[in-house]
Amino acid sequence: MSKTFGLLFYLKKSKASASGTLPIYLRMTIDGKRTEISTKRTIEIKKWSVEANKAIGRTEDIRELNAYLDSLVSKVYQCQRDLIQDNKEVTTETLKNKFLGIEEKQVTLINLFKDHNKQVEKLIGNGYSAGTLERYKTVCKHLQEFMKHTYNVSDFRLNKINHKFITDFEFYLKSERECAHNTTIKYIKNFKKIVRIAIANDWIVKDPFLNYKVQLKEVKREFLSEEEMQTMLDKDLHTHRLELVRDIFIFCCYTGLAYSDVKKLSKDSIVIGIDGDKWIKTNRTKTGTRSSIPLLPPALKILKKYENSPLSVSKGVLLPVLSNQKSNAYLKEIADLCVIKKNLTTHLARHTFATTVTLSNGVGIESVSKMLGHTSIKTTQHYAKILDSKVSDDMAILKQKFINQSTHLNLNKIAQ
Repeated sequence: MSKTFGLLFYLKKSKASASGTLPIYLRMTIDGKRTEISTKRTIEIKKWSVEANKAIGRTEDIRELNAYLDSLVSKVYQCQRDLIQDNKEVTTETLKNKFLGIEEKQVTLINLFKDHNKQVEKLIGNGYSAGTLERYKTVCKHLQEFMKHTYNVSDFRLNKINHKFITDFEFYLKSERECAHNTTIKYIKNFKKIVRIAIANDWIVKDPFLNYKVQLKEVKREFLSEEEMQTMLDKDLHTHRLELVRDIFIFCCYTGLAYSDVKKLSKDSIVIGIDGDKWIKTNRTKTGTRSSIPLLPPALKILKKYENSPLSVSKGVLLPVLSNQKSNAYLKEIADLCVIKKNLTTHLARHTFATTVTLSNGVGIESVSKMLGHTSIKTTQHYAKILDSKVSDDMAILKQKFINQSTHLNLNKIAQ
């Protein structure tokens, strides 16, 4: 949108000197708004022409003064062009600051990232988790190390971030940090959020991610079979801590709860469902979506076992869950004792619920998705893809229908 723009030199009579000279000021007017700048020059009022907007006379000092005033006008127009080129709004304030060399504080990548992380930290429990904050901190740290390694700088101006910066960062993560492809893409996704904040605030004009296309590679999700679950249950574990971790892992296999969700379960999480039995109703820590899970007998048995646990009672939770780090370490010990070759983690229990416990037993994918608290059924479909046994069972039923239905297609000619 075009703006009205005007420049005018004038004498400021309120600041007349004892010798009778008056200071010359430059007034800039944009869309009716004014600001003024001192030219640092003075003149006698009789030597100034209001109509011509300049000094009058033929002396050397008059010619020098007018040339100087013309140079100020040229400088103002150059500042105006620079603001437009930088895609910044031309106002009396921005133009005056540009003219006087008062640069607005440059927002840099790391400073913006750290400010973002401070906000996330204050919102933990209100839309963000501690794990999310740690991931953002990790990405910020990787960016600092990347810029030092690749560009030998500690920070980067936001408007200098381009497509090459992103691809260089991706290469650095994969080569120097030895990050897997999916881990790298997740880090870049976190970085992209910071770039979007910068774009929204007009600190970046062109989106550097515009032509950056990359996809996560599909990962085969491991899960336990019924036989492996039974092996864990039958194993006589020699310490209470291993037994506790095993029991909570099995509980998650029968509920589909993630570690962060099982850890916070309280008595308020157990309600009587539509069928008159006990259900778990909780909001997922990761997404905030609601999970509604009918409690199966094995899960109820484990809750009963630990209902009077001193640690559970003191913390007001249903199960005395250890830290995720300790739980995963003990699960690897349990896997060795049970001769289970899979990488046992707390999250593998959630995969087992989705596959072995529910989908393999004919539970509809929509129901599984709701119990897992997935925001999209596409996420749940990843589990359905790996169930060859379920495909086999479903097709066996279909085969039987072909055998039983004598009125179906006449296939005799095929056999001839």
